[in-house]
Amino acid sequence: MHMNMKAWDSDYTMRGRLWGGGVSGLPDLPAGSTVLELGCGDGKTLSAMPQGWRIAALDISLPALRLCARSKSDLILGEAERLPFKGESFAAIFAYHVAGHLLLPGRSSLAQEAERVLLPGGKLFFRDFGREDMRMGRGLEVEEATFLRGTGVVTHYFTVSEAKELFFPLTPLSIENRCWKMRARGVDLVRSQVEGIFFKGSYGPEPEPVLVSDPPPPGR
Repeated sequence: MHMNMKAWDSDYTMRGRLWGGGVSGLPDLPAGSTVLELGCGDGKTLSAMPQGWRIAALDISLPALRLCARSKSDLILGEAERLPFKGESFAAIFAYHVAGHLLLPGRSSLAQEAERVLLPGGKLFFRDFGREDMRMGRGLEVEEATFLRGTGVVTHYFTVSEAKELFFPLTPLSIENRCWKMRARGVDLVRSQVEGIFFKGSYGPEPEPVLVSDPPPPGR
């Protein structure tokens, strides 16, 4: 059984939809594009995707997938570390806040599987928490920059260089650590998210990679 499965099943069963707010910055993909979302959760990102895409959405939690039941996507119960798809099946893969909930062997397997099922010329869109995030350091540290909290879910906090290395041999077209402030109970807190777009080279010349280094969080 996946180490996080019971924790996620419990959270989605008791609390329902866990993730609020909207999703911005989705790419402009052609109609009919084959798209895979890894760790679709309660469907927050899935609900923002255009109807013209051909979407497969995967998650380890059945209660989470039930919350996506109204979606017209193909919903799949499975693990991102062992994808049930043939190689070179998808033009785009979304990995938003999924790799960070795995330990290092799982993160490495996810990246290898994503590269395997991505079409030549396809792109992987990545987002996960950065090390300047306000929650960094909370809980029991089980690996470097990886913490286990009371719910039983682990969270890893990335650097730009680490994300670039994780998804090699994919080429980073853009990658940055985006920091912003949020105010809670009169206190300014820092949120941090590493965001990247990775390209799988085809027979033509590869795009020129762009790398943005980790910036200090706002106010530092």
